[in-house]
Amino acid sequence: MKESILVDMSVTLIHHGHIRLLKKAASLGEVIVALTTDEEILKHKGYQPELSYENRKEILESIIYVKKVIPSPWKIDYNFFVNTGAQYLVHGDDNSNDIPQEKLIIYNRTEGISSSFIRLKVIQAVLEIAKRNISKNK
Repeated sequence: MKESILVDMSVTLIHHGHIRLLKKAASLGEVIVALTTDEEILKHKGYQPELSYENRKEILESIIYVKKVIPSPWKIDYNFFVNTGAQYLVHGDDNSNDIPQEKLIIYNRTEGISSSFIRLKVIQAVLEIAKRNISKNK
């Protein structure tokens, strides 16, 4: 029987870094994604995610590397981890979850990409479009 691998993520804006992490996790066993709820994102990041929990879950469930998606808090504690039945937690090198080291598998984050980076690029593009439209209408 394959081991269960827990991967916790918010996936507010999905990108290739997420896919690469899921692919690595799937090479170790069956992937359970602990997906941060909308309420937890709002509480800890201060904004409502662009995509709702249900939309993010639907996207993740369509990815070949993912076996199951469950709602999760912002941080995974040992009790939550144990209750998932997973043998390991896979995370990027920015991990702050309170899980014993022997249960953690850490990978380097994909350089040059994050949901925050994509969000900033979108905001910059919208501002540029607005400037051009204002200039045209003067």
